[in-house]
Amino acid sequence: MEPTRILVVDDEEDLCEILKFNLEDEGYIVDTAFSAEEALKMDISSYNLLLLDVMMGEISGFRMANMLRKQKKTETIPIIFITAKDTENDTVTGFNLGADDYISKPFSLREVMLRVKAVLRRSVQPSKESTNRLVYKTLTLDVSMKRVTIDQEEISLTKKEFEILLLLLRNPDCVFSREEILARIWSNEVYVLDRTVDVNITRLRKKIKQYGNCIVTRLGYGYCLEYE
Repeated sequence: MEPTRILVVDDEEDLCEILKFNLEDEGYIVDTAFSAEEALKMDISSYNLLLLDVMMGEISGFRMANMLRKQKKTETIPIIFITAKDTENDTVTGFNLGADDYISKPFSLREVMLRVKAVLRRSVQPSKESTNRLVYKTLTLDVSMKRVTIDQEEISLTKKEFEILLLLLRNPDCVFSREEILARIWSNEVYVLDRTVDVNITRLRKKIKQYGNCIVTRLGYGYCLEYE
């Protein structure tokens, strides 16, 4: 199994070194960058997690995250924001940019280690046995056969439920609004209520049993799939 690689980006060099030392003590391979500009020159796609300071030079952590989310090679890399700012607006901005967690300074190193482990655990991607098959633990979705199984037992889904699950499985940790789901799944239908999405999500959660908890509601934003 390949070692987990973490990139710490913060303009406080002492803090970078402290985080590097403690993360390496946990068995991670850790690199540091003292600005977003320096980090963006690195092969960011090679890292499993970014610890990203918000307040930095010309390119802020928020701006850097936005840039990474727009690139195919880096769009799914987990990000934990580290910041001295602790307001609701900043937190919302961070999560809206696809942050996986948000830590406010000052923080305890024990808290950071626990949050890092939690985010890495959640960010495990389903294995893709082929372009037509998505697998997460004992849940398998076969695109060609239009078939979903859990523990090798077939789960009966409607066409819309199947398409919603496929959308979420292919885009883990990506929040889709009701409007986006309607546009993708009900694109050819003239009049469909937002409530239709909620009803289908509720039924889907029940049908996929223990994996229903992986479909998370982001209040005010929509739905996403998070791996346990």
